[in-house]
Amino acid sequence: MIVQLETGRKINLKEGHDISLPLSNSPLNPTAWYVKPPRFEPVMENGWVGSVELGGAVNFRNIYFNPHGHGTHTECLGHITKKIHSINNVLNAYFFTAVLVSVSPEKLSVGEEMDSVITKKSLAALAAYSSVEAVVIRTLPNTNTKQSYQYSSTNPPYLSLDCLEELNRLGVKHLLLDLPSVDRESDGGALAFHHAYWGVPSTPDMERTITELVFVNNAIPDGEYMLNLQVAPFENDASPSRPVLYSYI
Repeated sequence: MIVQLETGRKINLKEGHDISLPLSNSPLNPTAWYVKPPRFEPVMENGWVGSVELGGAVNFRNIYFNPHGHGTHTECLGHITKKIHSINNVLNAYFFTAVLVSVSPEKLSVGEEMDSVITKKSLAALAAYSSVEAVVIRTLPNTNTKQSYQYSSTNPPYLSLDCLEELNRLGVKHLLLDLPSVDRESDGGALAFHHAYWGVPSTPDMERTITELVFVNNAIPDGEYMLNLQVAPFENDASPSRPVLYSYI
């Protein structure tokens, strides 16, 4: 289905690029923040079995997971505020102009460690744009191991605060990246980028979202897209999400 946008550009709604990671009942499901893998378990009560394989009439399973630690998820400022604002209320529009950029994190000395950090310099490709609603960051190298990676205790790459200068210049409301967090894995609870991005506590921005643990296939080129960002309607600070990129035609 070809749709013409108000800008005059067109997209084909049948040819989207899904950049989410599925939630699976498998030890290969990616994890972060020291959580165990998700569990999908049939309900079993009073002799009733929620599994066709085990003799039940239907499959009727409980699913145990953590939205922050078990795959692609979108979060709002409720992630770091006393009041748990709901992503289901914050995200009330679903199509956004977007730019995909591939970046190579820089090696920087942080204390006694050498961290991989995405800096404003890493985002140089964004200088070509005057405004954009969403930015999708694909880190290099980009391998299929990201689809099953166990991030806990690996000190993965993260964003430096100077990246905000570029994101704020562009008016970005939705930031997506293929990492478990915009902040350092172990930072003493500072969560500096989260706080600065959302303006918490001084000037809280209810409209901004962060989507983490996406996976952008190498076959998808850098550049401009239309982003469809949908979340499962959980009344929670974060929810599993399915971002889809549409190429302009």
